[in-house]
Amino acid sequence: MSKFENASIRKNNNIMEKYFFRASAKDFKKIPKFPIVYFANDNVYDLFVNNYKLEESAAIINGLFTCNNNIFVRDWFEVSKIDIDFSCKKLDETHKLWYPYNKGGEYRKYYGNSGHIVLFANNGATVREYRRSRGQSYSTPGEQYYFKKSISWSFVSSAHFGVRFYPDGFIFDIAGSSIFPKSDNCFHTILGFLISKVATYLLRLINPTLNYQVGNIRSLPLIKSIDMCAAVLELLLSLSREDWNSYETSWDFTTLPLLQANYRQVTLKTTYQSLRTHWQENTLEMQRLEEENNRIFIEAYGLEDELTPDVPLEEITLTCNPHYRYRLGKAWDDKSEEERTAELETRLQQDTAKEFISYAVGCMFGRYSLDKEGLILANQGETLDDYLAQVPNPSFMPDDDNVIPMLDGDWFTDDIVERFKDFLKVTFGEEHYDINLTFIENALNVRGTRNYSIRDYFLRDFYDDHVRTYKRHPIYWLFSSPNGSFNALIYMHRYRPDTASVVLNGYLREYQSKLKSHKQNLEAISIGGGSQTEKTRALKEIERINKVLHELEEYEREVLYPLATEQVDIDLDDGVKQNYPKLGKALKQVRGL
Repeated sequence: MSKFENASIRKNNNIMEKYFFRASAKDFKKIPKFPIVYFANDNVYDLFVNNYKLEESAAIINGLFTCNNNIFVRDWFEVSKIDIDFSCKKLDETHKLWYPYNKGGEYRKYYGNSGHIVLFANNGATVREYRRSRGQSYSTPGEQYYFKKSISWSFVSSAHFGVRFYPDGFIFDIAGSSIFPKSDNCFHTILGFLISKVATYLLRLINPTLNYQVGNIRSLPLIKSIDMCAAVLELLLSLSREDWNSYETSWDFTTLPLLQANYRQVTLKTTYQSLRTHWQENTLEMQRLEEENNRIFIEAYGLEDELTPDVPLEEITLTCNPHYRYRLGKAWDDKSEEERTAELETRLQQDTAKEFISYAVGCMFGRYSLDKEGLILANQGETLDDYLAQVPNPSFMPDDDNVIPMLDGDWFTDDIVERFKDFLKVTFGEEHYDINLTFIENALNVRGTRNYSIRDYFLRDFYDDHVRTYKRHPIYWLFSSPNGSFNALIYMHRYRPDTASVVLNGYLREYQSKLKSHKQNLEAISIGGGSQTEKTRALKEIERINKVLHELEEYEREVLYPLATEQVDIDLDDGVKQNYPKLGKALKQVRGL
């Protein structure tokens, strides 16, 4: 045998030794359901033998199966807020229509993913009857635990285990299966354990798939005598709760962070920088606290050789953390660290500008107010008078007829761009208005479009962003002609059967009249004594206006006028998915609606 063959054999033996594991079949039986975990050490096996199972300290159960979520489940912002009970304690106190519903959701830790509601009036009588008609039991799964505080996780997860705390007041479903500790004393221990890297590591031994089942959670070993710091968990929950409630899709949202006194500076740019510093501090504090929690449980479980307490920034699940918010995966592989950081900051600044605009539009409709925190107009059919009853002397007056035109110029006094500019002046003053508007436009113009303006954003991107933010259940609806030459925004909670008539008579026909008048002025220029350049420009504009007028006349005749005569009614309890199509082609098409 040659020296080369000997060297090859030695090399292969070294490789085999590196990746070769010895394990006893008896050890496999120590882990529930006997998974073949050949790479675990003796200490890991003993954890399952020498400790209590988690199910001995907590009820871990599946929740409600409605049999038809299209009928019984909504996003909270679709219905009238007055019909939602956010603080119910008992089944026999279910006097309102809707209740918070934990449906799991995407990967997020500590707090959040609380946006759904379920129809459960009168102890869920309707859903119970529906379940029985579909061959299910009249009693609903886990009902003895409804409205109790819990620990929950996403049934279908990413590579990470997303565990969250849910306060009192929730019903939960299968995808939001929940844990109810048997005593308050062990609540923090169980929450801290499940949030730690230890629980994720052990779960992967039990179940290597991405579906974390109730049975998997029940069989986790729990060391009860851990000397942990409850203050660490309370801070983690507080930071996550603050972050979740900073965005208008949270039902506990009160006001925009950019408008809060804590971060307020002279200009919008410096205010954003102050807020960005706060977000960065919260993210790093969250990271420190998570690593401290990991250290406690890694040491308690004796897994120092298997795990480190480190938590990368992309796993700090705060929306204000761009490393988590914009997880681009392999798209970043070819970029330097500087390029990645720059892109993250650009996207965060752009989205913050969009959130500022969205809040401004909410104030235009009276959903929000600069003078009072929280929702103002959030019930079906409410009017400006209802707003003024709550905010008698507003610093920024909402629109009176619930129709805001969104056109290529300021054809109307309540044009959305002009109203936004007024909002910017009210919130950050007239002295720095130009600087503030430039900041907003630059933040939005990430493509570097020449001569980009706030009007470009409203016409091209605003509504798509709104639909995306509200998960294809928009609360602002856009009346729009086929080619988008005419657009008018309304707020569905203020919709009335005569809203289409207001759009038709107060805006579409008025716009047509103004276009015809403008056309006459252009015709005078085209035959007058101006320069040839002016005449050519006038003729081109006349040609464009003729096309627009033809589009609008057809939109009126075929779509908007017939709709206006129908006086269509809607019921917010039916949800956007059923109500939006009632207005047919009068509205901008939204995929899925």
